[in-house]
Amino acid sequence: MATVISSFSFSTLTQSSSQRNLTTLSSNSPTFRFRVGFSCLNVGVRASNSASKMVVRCSSSVAEPPTVSETKLNFLKAYKRPIPSIYNTVLQELIVQQHLMRYKRSYRYDAVFALGFVTVYEQLMEGYPSDEDRDAIFQAYIQALKEDPEQYRVDAKKLEEWARSQNPNSLLEFSSREGEVEGILKDIAERAGGKGDFSYSRFFAIGLFRLLELANAMEPTILEKVTQFI
Repeated sequence: MATVISSFSFSTLTQSSSQRNLTTLSSNSPTFRFRVGFSCLNVGVRASNSASKMVVRCSSSVAEPPTVSETKLNFLKAYKRPIPSIYNTVLQELIVQQHLMRYKRSYRYDAVFALGFVTVYEQLMEGYPSDEDRDAIFQAYIQALKEDPEQYRVDAKKLEEWARSQNPNSLLEFSSREGEVEGILKDIAERAGGKGDFSYSRFFAIGLFRLLELANAMEPTILEKVTQFI
């Protein structure tokens, strides 16, 4: 695992902020704009000689993603206990990077990504004074990104158990076999091939190499063949 993680760098990322202008129409205007939650309702009133007609046009708008500051604040709200600086500094940099991955338009959660993050987290938090606090921090971290920490754990464990039962040849033949994990990998391969949303990230790469490591499939020729599928 050391080979996989040694290339993982925690570089500080910055986020540019954009200004948003909101125009409020007066109540005397023939068109009113009501903003409720994540949807907008436009109501136009049109008068005629015979009768007044109301034309209602409903359109949905995609909610803007939270800012990095909001995600970090959610984490601090969910886990209020102090974290030793040797861990907290890296966690804060990590959550910034994962926020940017999480809210890319092409992002879609998958089990290999989850395995990659869990692998990094477990190595980072190895030796933490309290196992209970380490698990609570994990819960708060994933929830701050509006994802399910239990799903991360379950999927990572599922892939690890599957990979341990494989060998280099059987791992490469996943696309010709049926099974839960095989189905997950085939879905990822299809999306990576341009048939759906796919965002390559360092967590995905670490998860993929973790699978290869557990299956004892780290030879260069195996790595080359794997890249043909994913």
